[in-house]
Amino acid sequence: MTKKNKTSFPWGRWLAVLVALAVLIWVYRVFDLGSVLSLEQLKESRDDLTAFYAQNRLVMIIAFFAVYVAATAVSIPGAVILTLAGGAIFGFWLGLLVISFASSLGALLAFLVSRYLLRDWVQRKFQKPFQAINSGIERDGVFYLLTLRLVPLFPFWLVNLLMGLTQLRAPRFYTVSQIGMLPGTAVFVNAGTQLALINSLGDVLSATLIGSLVLLGIFPLVAKFVVGVLKNRKIYQQWQKPKQFDRNLIVIGGGAGGLVSAYIASVVKARVTLIETHKMGGDCLNFGCVPSKALIRSAKMAKQLRNAPELGFTDVAGKVDFAAVMRRIHRVIADIEPHDSVDRYTKLGVEVLTGYAKMVSPWDVEIALADGTIQKLSARHIIIAAGARPFVPPIPGLEEAGYLTSDTVWNLTALPKRFVVLGGGPIGAELSQSFARLGSTVTQVEMGPRIMSREDPEVSALIAESLRADGVEVLTSHQALRVEQRDGQKFLIVKHEAGERDLPFDELLCAVGRAPRVTGYGLETLGVKLTPRNNIAINTFLETNYPNIFAVGDVAGPYQLTHAAAHQAWYAAVNALFGRFKKFKADYSVVPWTTFTDPEVARVGLSETEATAAGIAFEVTRYGIDDLDRAIADGTAYGFVKVLTVPGKDRILGVTIVGEHGGDLLAEFVLAMRHGLGLNKILGTIHTYPTLSEANKYAAGEWKKAHVPLRLLKWVERYHAWERG
Repeated sequence: MTKKNKTSFPWGRWLAVLVALAVLIWVYRVFDLGSVLSLEQLKESRDDLTAFYAQNRLVMIIAFFAVYVAATAVSIPGAVILTLAGGAIFGFWLGLLVISFASSLGALLAFLVSRYLLRDWVQRKFQKPFQAINSGIERDGVFYLLTLRLVPLFPFWLVNLLMGLTQLRAPRFYTVSQIGMLPGTAVFVNAGTQLALINSLGDVLSATLIGSLVLLGIFPLVAKFVVGVLKNRKIYQQWQKPKQFDRNLIVIGGGAGGLVSAYIASVVKARVTLIETHKMGGDCLNFGCVPSKALIRSAKMAKQLRNAPELGFTDVAGKVDFAAVMRRIHRVIADIEPHDSVDRYTKLGVEVLTGYAKMVSPWDVEIALADGTIQKLSARHIIIAAGARPFVPPIPGLEEAGYLTSDTVWNLTALPKRFVVLGGGPIGAELSQSFARLGSTVTQVEMGPRIMSREDPEVSALIAESLRADGVEVLTSHQALRVEQRDGQKFLIVKHEAGERDLPFDELLCAVGRAPRVTGYGLETLGVKLTPRNNIAINTFLETNYPNIFAVGDVAGPYQLTHAAAHQAWYAAVNALFGRFKKFKADYSVVPWTTFTDPEVARVGLSETEATAAGIAFEVTRYGIDDLDRAIADGTAYGFVKVLTVPGKDRILGVTIVGEHGGDLLAEFVLAMRHGLGLNKILGTIHTYPTLSEANKYAAGEWKKAHVPLRLLKWVERYHAWERG
């Protein structure tokens, strides 16, 4: 099944402009303006023009100004001749004044026309590339424009039109254009005052002069570099920089981002120290990905045992030993722990210190070691990978009653009879389903209108239905007001449209998000800037406001994903160690993620909701997994594969998979998007039968069926009829 969402093109505006351009071209040709605006014609009519100017000075200035503005605005050939004419008629200073303002005003008009006609449509149509362009324009737009204006090799009319497509503000465009075009204008106006000596435009723009203007054009970039140096000097002026450094790199935090950063540094033979406060492996190994997946495995087995009669088994019993389930979870953590251990990283060449790190300068870190001693180390660069902690909302009575988080839930040894989960995101959904399958009476409370709000509404509805099928009471649009304790029982009081309701519980899990760790290790001392969401503020190179200090992972955002932290770590480590030669901008163009509910929800790129909100044109192709042979055989025939593509093309904009092993199935689409492969390539790839991966091929097939060349097939049908005689 395929449906389309198109971004409307401003045809009405363009039709009006095309008519106006046609009229201008007609006037240009009928009145032979090409011959009028020529060097020969100018030299012949110079005396007449100067005589007219002597008798009608104001009229001549106004008329010339208007003609020049019009010529610049519509990019009529001959602006150079007009500039020479200005110098010949008005002299240098008055000519420079008139032409400078006329050319800037004409450029502004061309800029505004481009913005009015095309910018909104182009920005929507090419949203991803323009995100980077807009960011660059916001940061360095003045330098870019000034360079283009100072170098006469770039067609000014093209600069006007292209800048109109960006987010550069019109007043800034006008001001920079006024300044940037002044040197080139002065050259031609001055040449106009010596018109008799000019035989061709080559006499005006000599190779030496062009070279001089190019050097002048490079000046803004040099100025930018100098400004950057001065800015850095100002940032560091209160700190004493060490003459020598103990380390090339210090990494604060032993989670995914910190481990990968330290590993890369050790591989390239840098001297690196990794500092971890508590447990190596970070949240993912100890409190997140690993224990939650081990719990999900046990919960899934409990569900399968209850459904064993569907597969032909009788007298199957599966009593849950929750303590044993938790022991297995900790055993799984212990089995994976060596991958992230101190011993392994020490053997790799990383110095690993256990203790509390605190930055006391942009290069110096004090470490309070486990034995009580203080060690101070200096490094040319520091990477912060401090992670995040569970956010606990300020609900009255919650502290007194006690609560669990995604960090502490793994300390349970007895299965809660009544389990309330606060939060409808991925963590809340995964744990709600798991505890319900293991035997808890689970109530999930979400303040918003639906759970899994980052996904499309149909995905949220499907997961909510699955949770309810496992016995979870899903309460959306319910706000937690307070916690009360009465007669030895605990109650969460929630508010909804029908009033208030008491939810009794034995254990309450707060799963409403995670807050970045931004206190306790020196950010305040240094004045490292934070974002409005309380993340460490970083640029595209992952630098903080101190260029030698980087931040990666949950503490920096924009994703709270283990694989995203590892991805950032590569950029941070390489930029820190080799940034004086080349810096790399972090690439978030293809970032996948999975919520491990049953069914799993896996996504990469745009969702349908996001594409619609951004005004991006797309087609949706959907394949229902209920039609897949392997899924039917496995008893997992539910869910779908949904692919967003560019209208009329097979280029993938985003994919959502809801189904068994959705996270594994997504990998093929991630690879395709990362390397620019379309659905035709997936369709042409052999997939083993019968496997779940065939769902990807069939989704590509649905797209292909929607783009069958019907006219061609009619001719093919006639050919076959002719073949039959």
